[in-house]
Amino acid sequence: LGPYSSSMTAAASAIAEKYGMIMVEGNGASESLFDRGFQNLFAVLTPAGNYTQSALQALAAQGAETVVVAYEDTAFPSSAAEGAIFWAEEYGMEVLAVETYPKDIADVSAIMTKFRELDPDVFVGGGHFNDALLFVNAAEELNFNPQGMVITVGPSNPEFVTEMGPLAEDVIGPTQWERTMAWDGPYFGTAEAYAQLYEQTWGEPPTYQAAESTAAGLAIQAAIEEAGTLNMDEVRQALFDLDIMTFYGPINFDETGKNVAKPMGAIQVQDGSINVIAPTEAAVSDLTYPLTPWAER
Repeated sequence: LGPYSSSMTAAASAIAEKYGMIMVEGNGASESLFDRGFQNLFAVLTPAGNYTQSALQALAAQGAETVVVAYEDTAFPSSAAEGAIFWAEEYGMEVLAVETYPKDIADVSAIMTKFRELDPDVFVGGGHFNDALLFVNAAEELNFNPQGMVITVGPSNPEFVTEMGPLAEDVIGPTQWERTMAWDGPYFGTAEAYAQLYEQTWGEPPTYQAAESTAAGLAIQAAIEEAGTLNMDEVRQALFDLDIMTFYGPINFDETGKNVAKPMGAIQVQDGSINVIAPTEAAVSDLTYPLTPWAER
């Protein structure tokens, strides 16, 4: 089973591939992981290029016309940003500017100041949890008020809402999974049933990272059961042939090892709650647009 992050997954999967060992992972989403011709890497999560698709589609439907993108210059954020640019243009929005920044940046105010002058409808931030905090704090301090904010990692984590308080309101984030989604499978039952069992076991609610890690274990288990053996070649073929529904969503791998069956979700922080707003079949709330200006919070 794979590690956390695209960079660590890239390194670990290269070793697994060298020795012909299967790796099923749930926490490395970079598109570059699947461009190497590997036959042993399988990922249950929706790839990074699709992280912002549902959110940008929903924003475009509300009339958003212009977008700016800032992202960390590492594997996963780069893939997510490339996808954001693609989907923004696909849905008829103009990308006004794209900015990169180094890993572990401590101040994004220069980027946000530049974006403020462009007055975009939508800001997209591609990074990790700490980057989400930096983006929102800088936007508030600089009075940069886009109509919508989409940040790849952070908003779907309850810690983001706790730490940011009122500043978290209306911020949108992609999500691989939420307990309110309508997925239902034979192993844990519904998404909500899985979440309740997780809380009983660990004393805290599951993040989507926990759910996708569980799904990685389920995928390899299902493949072993289908193969009826631990023979590596037969289990590998069973993974390529896998087509199952789980509490996490559908799992069906293509020839590169990507899960091509599961759509990406989008959430928005609304009244302190993390609500799924897309796709339609999984939504529990409507999109709030435009977001509330910082000065009115």
